[in-house]
Amino acid sequence: MEKGHDSSTSMAASELYTKFARVWIPDADEVWKSAELTKNYKHGDSTLHLTLEDGMDIEHKLDDKTKNLPHLRNPDILVGENDLTALSYLHEPAVLHNLKVRFTDSKLIYTYCGIVLVAINPYENLPIYGSDIINAYSGQNMGDMDPHIFAVAEEAYKQMARDERNQSIIVSGESGAGKTVSAKYAMRYFATVSGAATEANVEEKVLASNPIMEAIGNAKTTRNDNSSRFGKYIEIGFDKRYRIIGANMRTYLLEKSRVVFQADEERNYHIFYQLCASSHLPEFKNLKLGSADVFHCTNQGRNPVIDGVDDAKEMCTTQHAFSLLGINELNQKGLFQVLAAILHLGNVEIKDRDSDSSIIPPNNRHLTVFCELMGVTYQDMSHWLCHKKLKTAQETYIKPIPRLQASNARDALAKHIYAKVFNWIVDHVNKSLRATVKQHSFIGVLDIYGFETFEINSFEQFCINYANEKLQQQFNMHVFKLEQEEYLKEQIPWTLIDFYDNQPCINLIEAKMGVLDLLDEECKMPKGSDDSWAQKLYNTHLKTCSLFEKPRMSNKAFIIQHFADKVQYQCDGFLEKNKDTVNEEQINVLKASKLKLDLLVELFQDEAKVTSPTGTAPGGRTRLSVKPKEVRSGASSKEHKKTVGCQFRNSLAMLMETLNATTPHYVRCIKPNDLKFPFTFDPKRAVQQLRACGVLETIRISAAGFPSRWTYQEFFSRYRVLMKQKDVLSDRRLTCRNVLEKLVQDQDKYQFGKTKIFFRAGQVAYLEKLRADKLRKACVRIQKTIRCWLVRKKYLRKKHAAITIQRYTRGHQARCLVKYMRQTLAAITIQKFQRMCVQRKVYLQKQAAALVMQTILRAYMARQKYQGLLRNHKAVFIQKHVRGWLARQRYKRSLRAIVYLQCCIRRMKAKKELKKLKIEARSVEHFKKLNVGMENKIMQLQRKLDEQAKDNRVTSERLNCLETSHAVESEKLKVEVSKLKGIEEEAKNNANRVTSLLEQLERLRKELTTTQKEKKTIEDWATKYRDEMEKMVAELKQQNGLLKTEKDDLNRMIKEQSQQMTEKMTRALAEETQQLESDLNEERSRYQNLLTEHLRLEERYDDLKEEITLSVSVPKPGHRRTDSTHSSNGSECTYNSEFAESEESSRHGEDVTRGMDTSLTLKLQKRVTELEQEKSSLRNELENKEEQFQRARVRDDEEHKKSRGAELEYESLKRQELDSENKKLKHDLTAMRQSLLGNAGAGAGAPGSPPYKVLMDQLNSSCEELEVRKEEVLILRSQLVSQKEAMQHKDEKETMTEPVHYAEDVHKMKDSGAITQAYLGLKETNRLLEGQMQQQRRSYDNEVEVLRGELQSVKEENNRQQQLLAQNLQLPPEARIEASLQHEITRLTNENLEMLRTEDPTAYRSAKVNILRRMVDLMEQLEKQDKTIRKLKKQLKVFSKKIGEMGAGHVETISPGQMVEETVRPVNIPRREKDFQGMLEYKKEDELKLVKNLILELKPRGVAVNLIPGLPAYILFMCLRHADYVNDDQKVRTLLTSTINSIKKILKKRGDDFETVSFWLSNTCRFLHCLKQYSGDESFMKHNTPKQNDHCLSNFDLAEYRQVLSDLAIQIYQQLIKCMENILQPMIVSGMLEHETIQGVSGVKPTGLRKRTSSIADEGTYTLESILRQLSAFHSTMCQHGTDPELIKQVVKQQFYIIGAVTLNNLLLRKDMCSWSKGMQIRYNVSQLEEWLRDKSLMLCGAKETLEPLIQAAQLLQVKKKTDEDAEAICSMCNSLSTSQIVKVLNLYTPVNEFEERVSVTFIRTIQTRLRDRCETPQLLMDTKIIYPVTFPFNPSSLALETIQIPGSLNLAFLTRV
Repeated sequence: MEKGHDSSTSMAASELYTKFARVWIPDADEVWKSAELTKNYKHGDSTLHLTLEDGMDIEHKLDDKTKNLPHLRNPDILVGENDLTALSYLHEPAVLHNLKVRFTDSKLIYTYCGIVLVAINPYENLPIYGSDIINAYSGQNMGDMDPHIFAVAEEAYKQMARDERNQSIIVSGESGAGKTVSAKYAMRYFATVSGAATEANVEEKVLASNPIMEAIGNAKTTRNDNSSRFGKYIEIGFDKRYRIIGANMRTYLLEKSRVVFQADEERNYHIFYQLCASSHLPEFKNLKLGSADVFHCTNQGRNPVIDGVDDAKEMCTTQHAFSLLGINELNQKGLFQVLAAILHLGNVEIKDRDSDSSIIPPNNRHLTVFCELMGVTYQDMSHWLCHKKLKTAQETYIKPIPRLQASNARDALAKHIYAKVFNWIVDHVNKSLRATVKQHSFIGVLDIYGFETFEINSFEQFCINYANEKLQQQFNMHVFKLEQEEYLKEQIPWTLIDFYDNQPCINLIEAKMGVLDLLDEECKMPKGSDDSWAQKLYNTHLKTCSLFEKPRMSNKAFIIQHFADKVQYQCDGFLEKNKDTVNEEQINVLKASKLKLDLLVELFQDEAKVTSPTGTAPGGRTRLSVKPKEVRSGASSKEHKKTVGCQFRNSLAMLMETLNATTPHYVRCIKPNDLKFPFTFDPKRAVQQLRACGVLETIRISAAGFPSRWTYQEFFSRYRVLMKQKDVLSDRRLTCRNVLEKLVQDQDKYQFGKTKIFFRAGQVAYLEKLRADKLRKACVRIQKTIRCWLVRKKYLRKKHAAITIQRYTRGHQARCLVKYMRQTLAAITIQKFQRMCVQRKVYLQKQAAALVMQTILRAYMARQKYQGLLRNHKAVFIQKHVRGWLARQRYKRSLRAIVYLQCCIRRMKAKKELKKLKIEARSVEHFKKLNVGMENKIMQLQRKLDEQAKDNRVTSERLNCLETSHAVESEKLKVEVSKLKGIEEEAKNNANRVTSLLEQLERLRKELTTTQKEKKTIEDWATKYRDEMEKMVAELKQQNGLLKTEKDDLNRMIKEQSQQMTEKMTRALAEETQQLESDLNEERSRYQNLLTEHLRLEERYDDLKEEITLSVSVPKPGHRRTDSTHSSNGSECTYNSEFAESEESSRHGEDVTRGMDTSLTLKLQKRVTELEQEKSSLRNELENKEEQFQRARVRDDEEHKKSRGAELEYESLKRQELDSENKKLKHDLTAMRQSLLGNAGAGAGAPGSPPYKVLMDQLNSSCEELEVRKEEVLILRSQLVSQKEAMQHKDEKETMTEPVHYAEDVHKMKDSGAITQAYLGLKETNRLLEGQMQQQRRSYDNEVEVLRGELQSVKEENNRQQQLLAQNLQLPPEARIEASLQHEITRLTNENLEMLRTEDPTAYRSAKVNILRRMVDLMEQLEKQDKTIRKLKKQLKVFSKKIGEMGAGHVETISPGQMVEETVRPVNIPRREKDFQGMLEYKKEDELKLVKNLILELKPRGVAVNLIPGLPAYILFMCLRHADYVNDDQKVRTLLTSTINSIKKILKKRGDDFETVSFWLSNTCRFLHCLKQYSGDESFMKHNTPKQNDHCLSNFDLAEYRQVLSDLAIQIYQQLIKCMENILQPMIVSGMLEHETIQGVSGVKPTGLRKRTSSIADEGTYTLESILRQLSAFHSTMCQHGTDPELIKQVVKQQFYIIGAVTLNNLLLRKDMCSWSKGMQIRYNVSQLEEWLRDKSLMLCGAKETLEPLIQAAQLLQVKKKTDEDAEAICSMCNSLSTSQIVKVLNLYTPVNEFEERVSVTFIRTIQTRLRDRCETPQLLMDTKIIYPVTFPFNPSSLALETIQIPGSLNLAFLTRV
């Protein structure tokens, strides 16, 4: 191991151990701990000042003796490298730290260490072993991909094929490290990549051996749930084509002791628990098993269950593997019986009889079952379990044994039986895997235990460590040899490297008088014991060998210093385990088994006699057995006397001989922790295993020389920054030499090889330090310059801003000063005038005020004087009135007083008088006195009356006087009275009115009062109501606001819901469409995969037929080929002509094929049956759809036929005319025959005679007449087709004119979410109006359509008339009159039909039906006439040929006079110019020549360049048209069959030529399009010209052949994709990832031993330009061949998918490619690809979308990866990448420079948490084998067939244009 001073000697310590340098210091817990120097180290310092990663400052003391400095840490840029040898400082802490970072942080379990693959067990299932990963590693160089077990397997496979040398993969490690799994995956890789040479499924059998060996050889231990308890070496055999043909297995050191003993928490072998778990099954009932807890052999570990393992399921897997490997059910039953017997044997209880003997109780249940299962007697077995036989020279003794020895003998028997079963299974597995053909080479996989050391180590640990010593020696020698070869290859001076040689330790074990020799010698001694053997060891080796030691406190143990560690072995049990004996009589009892099982006979047939005279000694804990490579039958007894140690030594020697004869590959498995926690790294345990497995020794050997190696180009690219421009020369080697001499002064620190530069340890770190310093200085300088530029730019910007501000400020200030001056002058002027104005105004105000004051004062004084006078006057007046009022008041008081006194006196007198009167009244005197008084009074009254009369007279006189005056006055008064009366009346009225008004006023007052009260009440109520209303209004406003808000929300919600519903419906529709498209694509893909599988089976079938043909005798010369006449997948149902031929061939080959593998035949038959069923179901579905289409089409035809009566009548008349003409021609032929027969003997028909000329003229005219009639028939057919199209077009037009407004309204109503009732009413009204408008519009449209129809019919009638006129003009006069008559009859018929329609519809329908029936009859007659015409034409040809033969043998002897004398009847023959119909005629015998010249021998390059695209397809179709024209079904069938088979043949022959495949893909598609375009199907005739419609096929429906051609096109397309992929595959990784398109962006990091060119020599690098050129070549080739544009788009999409998938897969498997600069390179390359798409106008073909995962991966490499926002951005950005891919890229992200940072584990976990809910497949890699389902959209050709010219270069002169 390298020490600190070794690394520091590379340069001065003061240069390396400076401040901030990082070192490793020893630690008790973590083994090594990182620290950083806080102070520079100076020579002579005894301590180092360090700071740990947790911030603690410590002082590290150096060793006083050695002064060794601590190990330096590698730069962070080198941490996590794929290869440990890439580390600059190679020592133990660097290795441990690199493994830990890769394992815990990056979740990478594989790491290279030179030639060794270090595999750390993750204790977790990882998705890195699928078929996609296997395909990704297949064919790759070992250094090109990340470390993997598949990379090692691929390297072994490749070297086997390249070097023709056998290979070995050595997998080692301690229990639980994952050795078995690694070996299993290596074998799976070979089985997947190589395939099998036969159909016997050898690779499946090889893989099936794993579950069997795991069941019988693996068990649960405290360290591993599936620990392999034996070693095995599997040789996988390959043939010359490097395909698996078989395998062979060798086993070592089976741990037999586990059968009878298990420690706590451990289990026995899995097979026992599988049997117990399946005991309830019927086939295991006879074994009488139960739970594993009831058997002693399975319950000692007290943990019979493994979490996550179902033993019953595992049993099914084991049984299936047995069956697959050829072990029949009988043998399986026997195996399970023997294994169950072992379990029952372990439960046999042995009791003490006395101290020296033992006994088994009678009728022991378990022993009884054991005997039943083994077929032996109970008495014999129970007897020999408790007894043993002793033999001496004279006699034999039977001696009982004590219980302990009997128990040991029972356990020994159980172990022996299990070992025999194990060996038997291994033998049968080898027989099943044995190759049936000669093995050319093999790859061996060694799965063996690693170095072991426990508290108690016994014989098995000794053997295991002995084997590891041998393997370590072989490993050291191989590493040393590789180093030497590398140095010699590079012509580096080779100096011997001191490496650890463990030969002394091996000699101690296996040499003469070694440990094993002494052990065997002690086993031969009669009284040999472990103690005596220990003493021999002490005496022999204690003083002579330094590797052997004796423990201080023990005399029964010894210590051996192994390469990994010291191990103390306990001697107890060594002898017994080495002997491994069993009681011979027990074996004899088993041999005498009465069971009829061959298994028992095979198990014990080679059993030897027990040779130990002392019998069975007390056994130890462990029994060992060795399975040698081969056991010869009939071997001597001496062979069986070999001890276990001797056998193991021999087997190990044989193994080492095998390994030395192969090229080894090493896999070292490491167990990261003892608790089986996933991705948990225990440094202590890891260091122990690294030391034990030789990884650190590899590091030490590498570090002793020149461990760091760079190619000159890599060195130049990496350290270009350390060079000056003048140092860069054209010679890279010289440049590197000059630079290194300047940078590293000591030339011993590096060496220059042929292709590489070799550096000693630490030099790369020093160069990296110089590079980092240079870059840092450059960065600082750049930063300084940029900062200076930024600051100066900022300063200049500020200066300019300040000057600008100053300029504007000063200008502003100047303008303000001028403004101030102007304002001051103006202010002074204003002040002057304003002051003047103010003073004048003040003066005027004062003057006015004075005047006002004077006026007021004078007025005041006058008023005061007036007031004084007025007051005096009023005072006098008041005094006057007051005094008068006072005087009156005094008078009134006095008067009232006097009157009051008078009244009082008069009252008093009156009272007295009254009193007297009352008294008088009571007497008569009173009345008398009263009457006396009355008389006086009367007299007085009379006198008064007289006086009054007198006065009255005076008065009346006066009145009379006055009366006159009064009369006048009265008149006046009357007037006044009248006035007064009016006034009075008015006053009365007013009074009344006043009264009423008063009353009304009173009432109003009352009402007012009431009203006021009510008003008050109302006001109170109004106030209350107002408050309530205001409150209510507020509430209503609030509610209204809420309602408005709610309404708005509802409207918004409705709109949103409507929008959401629309979006949802759109999305649902899109999803449904996408789902349907995906389903359709899946169905297409499935169908196309079935076609591919069918093609593969066909090819396989053809290969088998060829092999069978070659294996049988040479066929006869007349043997007929049968394989070339079969089509791909349509021959069963379409090619009837080949059916009998195939039956004959199958009968012919029946005897040959009987020798074929039955399983292959059954599989092929089953597969063919499945394909036929699939095909029939697809065809049935297609037929159903076609029937539906045909039914719909028939209905449409029936509707269209209703309007074709007149035309049909005309056609019938035309056919009648043709019939009559044919009769006439027949009559002429008959006449000619009679003429010929009559004149045959007389010689009248000799050539030159007039009859002969007449005959020839008639024949020629007949031929021409037939041609004309034929053309007329074709014209009639074309007219029928055109009329049908016109009627269909009219019906479609009528159906398309229906209004859609109402539907639009309904759609709008559906879209509206909240339509109120008023809107509904308004909408209904509008709809009614619109309905009326629609009715009017419909009526108008109907009228317009009627008028248009009439106009169209008039136009058609006009055209028809013109055509008939043109035809009539071409006819002779007689025929012209007849045609005119026929036309007139047709016209009259049509008019009658029209009248009949209007008058009687029923009669019209019946007439219509009759016409349709007549039409059918006429069609049949037309067919008959066509046949008759063809027959007549043939007869005419025959007659013309006969006439020509007759005329050839005669000489013209007729004179001119004779010729003139003969009268010749003139024949009227119309001449017509012949047009080509686009057909090619060929003879039947020329078909093979046609196929040969046009397909098999055609060169695509010349055709593509010089001729029109698709010419072969056009020629084939034209030939097919002629076969259809002549109605020759046999010719059509054979032509199509030959074409298809020939295309298949040429593709099979030249299938790897892209140009050929592309050419025939284009022509096949064109042929398919022609079949569609000219099929007569209206859906394919929309774009045809009338002439092209005339060329449609007339006799045959080739829909089935179109399907066959479509299948053929699919196969050609898939072959094109594979061919294209094979061309592109080598370019993609180099061009897209490795090549630096942008020079200088990416830097090359230091690499280890695994260079890019470790497996193969450099074949030249590809660039992006190479890919683009190849894509352009593909595109131009397809365009030249006339490939459909849509098909080109699909091809380009597939190309880009392959480029993106392969690039991304390599990116995910290459840690060196996951960097920021590489992301930039990838994005640039993708942009170049997009630019190519733009140039080719292919941006919309979907190719860009296939690159989206790659684009997102490149973006992921470049984005920031620190915060949660970055995580969110990554999750939203990388929607095309799966979670596993994103995490993989983040884990692989590697900084190329020190300025970049790694992705933290926390960030990766954040990404995983955010992406947890994604629904996606866990697949890591993209499937590069996916081929998108191809479609062939119909692409009609505008090329007219009659214009095609056949070039002479095609050699098709035998074809005749028709």
